[in-house]
Order: sequence, then structure tokens, then C-alpha cells
Amino acid sequence: MEHLDVLIVGAGISGIGAAHHLNQHCPDRSYALFEARERIGGTWDLFRYPGIRSDSDMFTLGYNFKPWTEAKAIADGPSILRYLDETVAEDGTAAKIRLQHKVTGAAWDSATSRWTVDYVSGPEATPGRLTCAFLFLCAGYYRYDTGHRPAFPGEAAFVGKIVHPQFWPQDLDYTGKDVVVIGSGATAMTLVPAMAPTAGSVTMLQRSPTWVVSRPAEDAFANWLRRSLPAKLAYGVIRWRNVLMQMYFYWLTRVAPDKVKQRLLELAAAELPKDYDLATHFKPRYNPWDQRLCLVPDADLFQAIRAGDAEVVTDTIDTFTADGIRLSSGRTLKADVIVTATGLELQSLGGIPMTVDGAPLDVAQTFSYRGLMYTGVPNLASVFGYTNASWTLKADLSAEFVCRVLNRMRATGTTEARPRPPGPDVDAVPWLDFSSGYVVRALDRFPRQARSGPWQVHQNYVKDIMAMRFASLDDGILEFRKAGAAGAASQKPGADQPVATASAA
Repeated sequence: MEHLDVLIVGAGISGIGAAHHLNQHCPDRSYALFEARERIGGTWDLFRYPGIRSDSDMFTLGYNFKPWTEAKAIADGPSILRYLDETVAEDGTAAKIRLQHKVTGAAWDSATSRWTVDYVSGPEATPGRLTCAFLFLCAGYYRYDTGHRPAFPGEAAFVGKIVHPQFWPQDLDYTGKDVVVIGSGATAMTLVPAMAPTAGSVTMLQRSPTWVVSRPAEDAFANWLRRSLPAKLAYGVIRWRNVLMQMYFYWLTRVAPDKVKQRLLELAAAELPKDYDLATHFKPRYNPWDQRLCLVPDADLFQAIRAGDAEVVTDTIDTFTADGIRLSSGRTLKADVIVTATGLELQSLGGIPMTVDGAPLDVAQTFSYRGLMYTGVPNLASVFGYTNASWTLKADLSAEFVCRVLNRMRATGTTEARPRPPGPDVDAVPWLDFSSGYVVRALDRFPRQARSGPWQVHQNYVKDIMAMRFASLDDGILEFRKAGAAGAASQKPGADQPVATASAA
């Protein structure tokens, strides 16, 4: 049976970055990168709806080791895919990727310090099995096979086309047609201005508003600096400027939310018609960053509204009809195409069933350790980015931390790294403090966190640098053991145990 030092699951932005860090920091380890789909890219290959783009700048969504060189800081999906293709070609990662390899189960055995991983491969889903010493999950946080799709009254009566953005038909022709986009998140706000020039009409139908901010698609200062400095130096300066600006803005939303709300409304008002009902359509009930802000590059959504090419309607659905949607207010929106931009369906651990020494792993009964490992679960890490900043900032740090753990095990002759749970007196809180519907619906599937210590999940890049890049691994929590060490199998995932005073190593 094949054995690997590390198995990376997922060849999206996280998995490709993880492979690079392994190449850089653990060059003597054997690894493979399993990707369930037929090509790399993850989110950026899966979503193919009109206008697909990042909602973070590419100087922070890009990797810390590979400068972003294109002019647009807010990049479209094809540009991001080119960046990922370049990355795997430059450092040899491409040879490690196994496409159409879907992991179907994983079982940890403390006696051998190995994961046994089941998978299916190829178009025929041929079963296979291998073992690995460390399992690194980089498959993201949502299901690829389904999106969040509420059932609406009267759907069967509608004679037009109903489309979910996650499964966009490439042959969909909406030229001259009436389109209603249900939703008010980043996907809806991308679709509306992208479809408006071609469609007959586009209406964004939302139950409640979202905070929206405009930003230039091209960063003039960044482009100037890149002409003046070496590429890596310029990238580092721009990256840190953007990180600090993001952190400052988020801090303002926590300490002075009313001032931030007022400023966001002023910026939106400057882009919209003078008599526009801003309070109804762009003033949410919650504070900025209680849910993720929506970024509209070059004010494209506002421009479409101002030009009369798009409309925002804030109302609830009474029922679908044969030719559209009747709202609770009594108004009817005519539609030939209805797009249900209603969100994601979240999952933990890539949806992979797992056992630890024969016991099924319920990750919701564990605590998160430094935001990427799980108490009582050995040699397992997963990537989950920030809710208030770019995903890749946390992905890079997570991969660096995994490399530190792997190198520590090699240096000490140990084969297992297992975080200990906190004691029973630790106050457990939800893994994320975030009120977006897609998060709230799934919190019971994710681990807990504590209010302090390494079990706390930071939404702060600088704190995570200190915790993951520079903090000692001898924290008394992460235990290093040899295969079959006494007591290893007795520490059940999620079990409350006293906190150790020193690492076993």
C-alpha cells in the first residue's frame, strides 16, 4: 500500500499554497495533492457565473511567496486561475497533483501513527487506499455538490429558467430577457452589473440590505510602486499596507460602528441618484463586519442602478408565478430567468467521515487549536481563512505552522502531534462570531473555541503571525508522542482533560 508523509486534500488556493510551503520548508517529505474535480482552482474553477471575481484585493488574497503582477487588484476568476496555474508550474507542485481523486474516509491508528485514507479516482470512481502520516485538509468550507437553495412557494408554476450560481449553465442565453437575482451577498452584487448590459432588465431582490463599499479595481499607488521598486519588495509593501488598512477599518467598525455606518451611507449616496431610497436598500440592521461587507469594484453596481440598467427591490417573496415573482407587498416582478444567489452550504473537514482509534470523529465536540488543528485529533490540520480579511493570509500561516510541526516531529523522533483539550472550567463559545446566515446555519458542525489561549480563533493576522509563526510549540497543549505511546489512545477527541504543563517532547 502506498504511504505518504503528507496528504493534502484540495487543489484550490489553500492546497496549492500548502504544497509550496512543503516544498520550501519540508523538501524531504513525500506528499500528494488530491483534487476531487477534473482541474485545479477550487472556488475559482467551480464558479463560472458572469463577472466572477474576488471580493478581496489580490495583494492579500495572493500568496506571501508569489507577487501578484496584473494591473487589477480586484481580479476576475480567469485571472486568478492563471495565477494558480503559474504557481503549480513554477515550483514543481503540478507533478504532485492527482486530479479526480476524491477522499471518502479516513481512519487514524495510534499504534502505527498513520491515517488510512480511502478514496475513489477517475471517471469510473475506482476505489483506492493509502496511508499517510499527516492529513492536511485544504478543501475549503463549503460543499461543491450543492448550494444553499431554499424552496420557494409556487416554483412549479414558473415557466422560465431557475439557476443557482454554483451550477451556472454555460449555454444560458439571457440576452434581452428579464432577470431577477434573489440575494444580497457578493454573488448577487457581482451578477447584477455583469448581466445588466446584455439582459433586458435585471432586478436584485433582497429580503434585507447588505453593507456595500466601492473600491477601484486597479490600485494606482500599487501599480506606481511596482514600476519603482523590485517586484518582491513592492509586493511586500503593498501587502502590508492593505493588511493594516483592513485591520484598521475592522477596528473602527468595532469601536465606532455608527460613524462607520454613516460614512458607508455617504459613500453610497454619492454614487446613487439623489432621490434614491438609501435607507431601504443599502442600510442594514446590523453593524458593518457583523457580516462580511460586499465590495463593488469601480462602483459597478451603483453605476448600473444610476444608469437604469438594474434595480434593487427590498421585499419578501409571496409566491412564484408563471411569469415571475409576486412579492408580499403585492408587486410582481416579471422574469424570464430567476437566479437564486442564496448562499453556500457549509461543511467541516471537507465532508470526510473520520475515525480516531475506531471512534467516529465528531468535530463539533472538539476545540479548535490555533484555528487549524482539533483537540484530541492527531496529525490533522485544516485551513479556514478570515471572515474579515483575505482567506490566503490565514492559509499561508496555517501551512507554515504545519511545516513547523512536521519538522519538530522529525527533529524529536516523534510521530504524533495531538492538541490537548482545555479543562472543564474553560468557557466554550462558537467557533465564529459572525451573523451571516450561511455561518449561523452551520455552527453546530464546527468545533468550539475558548475566549483565551491557543483554543481561541483569532480574526487578526498580526495575532496569528505571533501565534503560528513565532510562538513556541512547547506550549503545554500540543503533545508530541511516538507511535503506540502509552495513553495516546485514551485521549478521546473532545474529552475534557487537565491542561498539561509541558510538551511531551
